Amino acid sequence: MNTASPVLPLASLDRLSLPIAGGKAANLGELIRAGVPVPGGFVLTTHAYRMACNHPAFASKLETLATVDPQDRTRLSSLAAGLRDEILALPMPDEIAEAVVRAYETDLEGVPVAVRSSATAEDLPDASFAGQQDTYLGVLGAAQLLDAVRKCWASLFNERAVAYRADRGIDPRQVALAVVVQRLVDVRTAGVLFTANPVTGRRREAVIDAAFGLGEAVVSGATNPDHFEVRVDTGEIVTRRLGDKRLVIQAVDAGGTRNVERRAASTESCISDDEARALAKMGARVEAYFESPQDIEWAIDKQGDILVVQSRPITTLYPIPEGPLSNASDLRVYFSFNVAQGVFQPFTPMGIQFWKAMTAGAACHVGLFDGDLLVGVPLWAVGGERLFLDITGIFRNPLGRKLFQFASSRMEARTGHVMKALASDERFDEIHTPLWKIGTAVLRGLYRTRAPVTLAKALAKPDAVPARIMSKVDQVIAVANVPAGSTPAAYVDAVERMLRVAGPQFIGTAMPSLFGALVSMLLMRRALGESLSEDDVHTLLRSLPNNPTTEMDLELWQLSRRVRADVQARETLLTVAPPELANRYRDRSLPAVLLRNLDDFLKQWGDRGVAEIDMGVPRWRDDPTHILGSLANYLALSDDAFAPDAAFARGALEAEKMAAELGQRARARGFVRGNVAAFGIDRVRRLMGAREVPKFGMVRMIAHARALLLETGNLLMREGKLETADDVFFLDISELRDVIGGKNMHEVIEQRRRDRAREMGRRHVPRVILSDGTEPEVGLSRSTGPNGLAGTPASAGVVKGKARVVLDPIGAKIEPGEILVAPSTDPGWTPLFLTAAGLVMEMGGSMSHGAVVAREYGIPAVVGVPDATTIIATGQFIVVDGGAGTVCHDEPSS
Repeated sequence: MNTASPVLPLASLDRLSLPIAGGKAANLGELIRAGVPVPGGFVLTTHAYRMACNHPAFASKLETLATVDPQDRTRLSSLAAGLRDEILALPMPDEIAEAVVRAYETDLEGVPVAVRSSATAEDLPDASFAGQQDTYLGVLGAAQLLDAVRKCWASLFNERAVAYRADRGIDPRQVALAVVVQRLVDVRTAGVLFTANPVTGRRREAVIDAAFGLGEAVVSGATNPDHFEVRVDTGEIVTRRLGDKRLVIQAVDAGGTRNVERRAASTESCISDDEARALAKMGARVEAYFESPQDIEWAIDKQGDILVVQSRPITTLYPIPEGPLSNASDLRVYFSFNVAQGVFQPFTPMGIQFWKAMTAGAACHVGLFDGDLLVGVPLWAVGGERLFLDITGIFRNPLGRKLFQFASSRMEARTGHVMKALASDERFDEIHTPLWKIGTAVLRGLYRTRAPVTLAKALAKPDAVPARIMSKVDQVIAVANVPAGSTPAAYVDAVERMLRVAGPQFIGTAMPSLFGALVSMLLMRRALGESLSEDDVHTLLRSLPNNPTTEMDLELWQLSRRVRADVQARETLLTVAPPELANRYRDRSLPAVLLRNLDDFLKQWGDRGVAEIDMGVPRWRDDPTHILGSLANYLALSDDAFAPDAAFARGALEAEKMAAELGQRARARGFVRGNVAAFGIDRVRRLMGAREVPKFGMVRMIAHARALLLETGNLLMREGKLETADDVFFLDISELRDVIGGKNMHEVIEQRRRDRAREMGRRHVPRVILSDGTEPEVGLSRSTGPNGLAGTPASAGVVKGKARVVLDPIGAKIEPGEILVAPSTDPGWTPLFLTAAGLVMEMGGSMSHGAVVAREYGIPAVVGVPDATTIIATGQFIVVDGGAGTVCHDEPSS
């Protein structure tokens, strides 16, 4: 193939042709190679585009565009318009014009053609750019063709295309555009085919939209098409919905197209059931060839033949998790560990390794697993670089289903609704396990962990629980001590020792202690019965003792007060951006008061961070940018009456009053109930806060393992085996040992970095997904309140104020009185809670982390509100009713 030629036949292209032909043309070339019927044609290559646009004025504008902030839409729009004008005013180079006209008149015989843009950054596996550039149909004659080519080139800088690339960090100087010229199909019917259901995610379910005439009417949304959903494996048409098809786009003999408006709606289907099945079968063939679900534009000519005019990957589908049980013949149910933990972003490979090994050690300890700890228990699966649990076995067991629904409804309320709906799916028949088997396993686990003894100790001495758990953490960390000057292998050995003992040490102490809080809550609810309202519970759970997360936040607040008293430190925090403050911390050039106090804080709390349960994520000790930003934010709080520590103290008093009142209610129902309630109320207060202790202990272990691995990375970098020290987090333990042994893993690491960067941009992570790709939540109706949204009540109270939508807490600023709207939260987010007046979360339940901390600070909170960060806009006035679980629009007071 002559890559310098301005024109190439479509049949000569393949996926390697992307740089010269763009994504659309490269895919068409692949389809032709696969034997799929495609209208004949050629491509005007990116070489031609660069030849035409090779002049200083254009290059200067392009350089400027590359430096613009992606959020500066006005500037982007202005520059994009200038670039379009430059291209449209360009004279077409003779060499290009002659090559295009020759190919058109010789190969396509001068017939009407479709002229389509084909950019080098479109129709890719991770970015489809669907509809970003222009297409021209019914182009006839050399003059019209050359004009359409120039317009296609200019469409590379449509506002939507420029913004799309800017949001994804694609350098505009690296993008070029080819132009596909194809024979226009003498069409009867045309439309779009998705080889997987783009709404539910279900694979092997073709979705077809079809209309009479050219497919542009369907693609542009100008007509209401016929809609079919076809099961590929059986040919069953599960949905058939006829559209009115009032608008038909037709080619005109003299060139171009025309819109024909029908007076009456069409009552006939534009394709037969057999044609729908044939399209589904053809789509499956294309999907198999490209090895991924496809978005296909097709046409049926007047002879009844099906032709494909375009195929691109469907990039919006969530990847189906893969694990040891993925190849099972039955339908699997995957539950998102990330969602449950309030972590939207992907895990690093080493972060995944930690959870696999730690849980395998725990399972081995209770007699449920005897395999390789580094491989992990078969329940784990990975999808979209995130962790899922294969809960199929649990869900199909009657007792397991009830327990899981109970737990999920409190930890992530929307998941509870999903699981309840899924329980009615006939494909998940219950499989009964003999009770003696379940009982034997439970007794064995209780015996090996000594859980009843630990539970009794927790109930007897609740204030000793944090120290007992932390002593186990200290023991695990002590196992991994390494002498200075050790080899890389010695550090990896230490991490593996730690991973092997973490689960057994931890499960016997942490889990029974947590169970003590649940037992106490159950006792209290049983004793008080219907006299106990959820608002009462929310008040009782305010300002809980023994919670390391609130202790950390309040210490950070006190730090801000000490820093505020120092003029130099205060001015530095208020005038210097957080990233620069972090740099000054690292080079020890911060004001002395700020430096000393920050050192003390990070000595105690530096193991924490945003998404801290992933070992590959920096700790605050590594990068204190977020903490320094929070300190600057706190300086805006000047009224001590509204200070977080004062609010926490008021919450404790209100909780104590509620505890006394609840005790009186219970005693009025009898002596025994009164004593049981008093015991339960006291233990709820003292144990519920301690639920955060095991997680903090886990974070300490993760941080220690991270430090060991970073030292390993530094040593391997000096030996030339790794590019950077944090490359270690893009490998698992076995792969890291291979690197120590001399294996080159540079390409693997770089690919995983690219995968992570792509997944960091994913906004949607399903709570539950099935092995056929279906997301059961799609079928649930969204709860709505009066004039707004509804979720799960999490912290009682009503607050009105401006919303502040935050997707990433690092660098975020919450002004006093604003309401934080977030996808989810983990402890790394909680410094923002101190200045927030309320909280709205897309994920979570009444016992999720965000709900617990919101109650402790006494800020109204509603969690489990689907799409809250999309529906609510920053600056919008909203009303949050944490007791009713509603979020409503509000008008600002005049």
